[in-house]
Amino acid sequence: MAISAKLVKELREKTGAGMMDCKKALTETDGDIDKAVDYLREKGIAKAAKKADRIAAEGLVHVETKGNDAVIVEINSETDFVARNEGFQELVKEIANQVLETKVSSVEELHESKLPSGQTVDERMKEAIATIGEKLSIRRFAVKSKSDNDAFGAYLHMGGRIGVLSVVEGTTDEAAAKDVAMHVAAINPKYVSSDQVSEEELKHEKDILKQQALNEGKPENIVEKMVEGRMRKYLQEICAVDQNFVKDPDQTVESFLKSKGGQLTDFVRYEVGEGMEKREENFADEVKGQMK
Repeated sequence: MAISAKLVKELREKTGAGMMDCKKALTETDGDIDKAVDYLREKGIAKAAKKADRIAAEGLVHVETKGNDAVIVEINSETDFVARNEGFQELVKEIANQVLETKVSSVEELHESKLPSGQTVDERMKEAIATIGEKLSIRRFAVKSKSDNDAFGAYLHMGGRIGVLSVVEGTTDEAAAKDVAMHVAAINPKYVSSDQVSEEELKHEKDILKQQALNEGKPENIVEKMVEGRMRKYLQEICAVDQNFVKDPDQTVESFLKSKGGQLTDFVRYEVGEGMEKREENFADEVKGQMK
């Protein structure tokens, strides 16, 4: 039977075993995930699997550029001790460069791709898990491209806990693009500009603001004007180009870039572990865990 990527992913999350091992296990067991778990245990593929119930919500974000292509990647570990490990940092850079070299479009494809050493990325990750002794996982990546007349902005905050890749068109001023990436890291806008905000989201926000104004006892004849003003403020809060530039609040991000001859067209902001469940564990417990 055909084994879906979704099923492989589910088995990987259950066991922590490598992608190709999971695919083989599912093939051998006709897609029965419980039997596949037993298969992996029977085969002794347990070094990484033993760590599967742990939560890898620490790690690093890294940005790598090569010519007119750039990648931002997040790789997770269980503790920030490992994130500060030189070997782990080199692994993150290695994986980022692999994305740029292979032009893969998904984490699944990335795991199956071969490194210059001949190893697959999946094998390399298992090797790193065995060496470092923690569950490690490639969570996500995004690749962006530009022309010769544009600029990438790369910014890493707190040693890689937050990373931003910005794309600025119309100028090759990388310093300006980096300043905008820094702004995005600090302010965390959702969109580049209001053009990207869906009609559904706009309507939803307008309905809320209108009800707020009515609940405040405002007369209906001025509610619409109030909503217009509050919508402008809302868009300023979520759209990067309309925000006051963090390094010079007297101008917006858009006006800052215009002074450099450019405009922001895209950005990606990753924060390590955002949206993931994190362990309820204090620092002392973490130290004890590292010492065992």
